[in-house]
Amino acid sequence: MLQSYKQKYEISDSFDVICIGSGLGSLSTAALLAKEGQKVLVLERHYTAGGFTHIFKRRGYEWDVGIHYIGEMQRENSILKHLFDYVTDGKLKWADMGEVYDRIVIGEEVFDYVKGANNFKKRMLDYFPKEAEAIGKYMELIFEATKASRNFYLEKALPPLLSKVSSGLMRSAYMKFAEKTTLEVMESITNNPKLIKVLTGQYGDYGLPPSQSSFAMHAAVVRHYFSGGNFPVGGSSRILETILPVITEAGGAVLVSADVDKVIIENNKAVGVRMKDGKDFRAKNIVSGAGIMTTYKKLLPKALVEKHNLKTQLKKVKNSVAHVCLYIGFKESPEDLQLPKANYWVYPEEGTHDECVERYSKDINAEFPVVYVSFPAAKDPDWSNRYPNKSTVDIITLMPYEVFEPWEDTRWKKRGEDYEALKEKISQRLLETLYRLEPQLKGKVAYYELSTPITTKHFVNYEKGEIYGLSHGPDRFKNKFLRPHTPIKNLYLTGQDIVSAGVGAALLSGLLTASAMTKKNFLKKLSS
Repeated sequence: MLQSYKQKYEISDSFDVICIGSGLGSLSTAALLAKEGQKVLVLERHYTAGGFTHIFKRRGYEWDVGIHYIGEMQRENSILKHLFDYVTDGKLKWADMGEVYDRIVIGEEVFDYVKGANNFKKRMLDYFPKEAEAIGKYMELIFEATKASRNFYLEKALPPLLSKVSSGLMRSAYMKFAEKTTLEVMESITNNPKLIKVLTGQYGDYGLPPSQSSFAMHAAVVRHYFSGGNFPVGGSSRILETILPVITEAGGAVLVSADVDKVIIENNKAVGVRMKDGKDFRAKNIVSGAGIMTTYKKLLPKALVEKHNLKTQLKKVKNSVAHVCLYIGFKESPEDLQLPKANYWVYPEEGTHDECVERYSKDINAEFPVVYVSFPAAKDPDWSNRYPNKSTVDIITLMPYEVFEPWEDTRWKKRGEDYEALKEKISQRLLETLYRLEPQLKGKVAYYELSTPITTKHFVNYEKGEIYGLSHGPDRFKNKFLRPHTPIKNLYLTGQDIVSAGVGAALLSGLLTASAMTKKNFLKKLSS
């Protein structure tokens, strides 16, 4: 069970490893190390653990804040599936979303993304029969890019000296894809703007439209879902619930309401953390899952940051996009409401993805450039056992942080009338999108609540309320410092910043960090 630091549980002052933050990167790192017999303390500043895998409950409903669907859980040789099974002792179960996992809506047209790479290709050919060559080439490039990614990411776990020798060879194949934008690649294979718009219809999964995103990031997302979408049975809280015993059975603990003030450094070596109340915890190794921005700007002594020129590193990366999410509750079952399992990605009819984002960034009253709609209650076969005759829906869109920046120093739930009025205006616009897609839901909403970028900042501690950590443009992948090792001995990084966007990437970051720390090949353990 979770423990609260504020309740002053009797707990050892000394651990093998301390993880700062309880996102999936930290949790998977902790579980992997626990299976090696290490005692790991995970410290979470908020009252709930799990990062973007956590849930919240309100008015008798439950919402998943970051898990909307996961790929690869039905694929036999999936590293992700093996890794989830390993860190949960096989106790986390997954529900298949069915043949259609995403629906791309452009104006009045709907394009289904269907499970299976060959099926996906055939369906795209049905929609665009004259584009067989372009679609075939597109599929080839997706597989080539993802195949090249393996060595790129494995290189990150190598010791620094070995990395210097091997990095060029291990990174080069992937960088050919990573250095190009998604739009550059797409325009090299087709001049059909609608085909490009449809094939890049999942760009919200990494937050950047085609002219800004790295094609390597796009390829990773597309390939990830070729085997279909999946949802954790019992909701995303099951991720923490199934990983936690692995950590605690090895003598570790996960503490919530445990706010770390700084990493304790002695002779350029991380030896512990100091809490906001002044208490120290000591450990042989420290892992930060708080993100590279927060780690270097807030958790390290300024003199050390200057000594290792870490500010220069931070200038080479930038934050990813911020968002708003509308959480909706209904007093009827998913079956009675006829809720689909497939997600919607909704786009304006006019303009490319980039043009729509540009228009919206200048005026948020313009048409939303992308609206994502998810139906978690329909995806989870255990939902009605926990919440009979109830349903939930999530709706997400992009939102510049600057729009809500005037309220960043106000208190959560007490931000004032103007803030609430702006939230209500956005909420009503998102509800109208939902009613257009699923008209039977109009008039049946029992409760709704909108989270904003400063809500995300409050709970996840990202400085601009970003949802995907660092931005995933081509420049991101050139930065070799986005890896587990830091210039400070025994201080490591984990989380999506050292891999890429999403829950799967955060999970894999734990594997890379644990491998870097132990010099053990966890991939071999997973496949044995």
